[in-house]
Amino acid sequence: KRNGMIGNIYSMGLALQALEATRKFYAPRKWDCAQAFSVVYAHDYQQPMAIAQVLPALVGRSYLDVAGLDCAATKNMSPGQQLPLSPMLGTHNIPRAPIQVHYSITNTLQGKHFHYSTSVTVPSGSTLLQVMEVAAEKNPQTFSFQTEQTSWGPYVTSIHGLAGSTEDRTYWQFLSAGNALDEGVGTYKPHDGEHIQAVFSTY
Repeated sequence: KRNGMIGNIYSMGLALQALEATRKFYAPRKWDCAQAFSVVYAHDYQQPMAIAQVLPALVGRSYLDVAGLDCAATKNMSPGQQLPLSPMLGTHNIPRAPIQVHYSITNTLQGKHFHYSTSVTVPSGSTLLQVMEVAAEKNPQTFSFQTEQTSWGPYVTSIHGLAGSTEDRTYWQFLSAGNALDEGVGTYKPHDGEHIQAVFSTY
């Protein structure tokens, strides 16, 4: 993508490692290293798996370097400076301002087609998963959903009783303004007035 994103925020770590490790094979076609790294620097990584994949690239190495690691030469080295942690947002004493998020679910792919929309109010900084939970509490018959925990965070397996299937190559895709979200439901934080669409899709 022109803004430096390679795939999505989850694929950035391995993509940067691969491109750095094989950069000499890409000539004369160049890739904008600085632009890609600016995407990583600007993102607040929270999931352990994503952090584990992006850290090697940030220190100028890749998983390929593990094969030639000299543990004896490094065991007595003093630990380097730690990367600065992201500042805590807000305090526990100050309530977060409420925002309104429009949320819709659509299936035009399988069985009986449906389209439902709702608007929910959540505290600012809430994740998409929290938005979905509020919608499900408000109208469980329509907006109920199920998730499974993965190393990348919660993954939505079904909404409104309709589950994705690897056999049918179907899944629930989440979009904002027609574009697929770069993060999962457990970390993506909608803004006030945003319309999030969950669309039953195929790949």
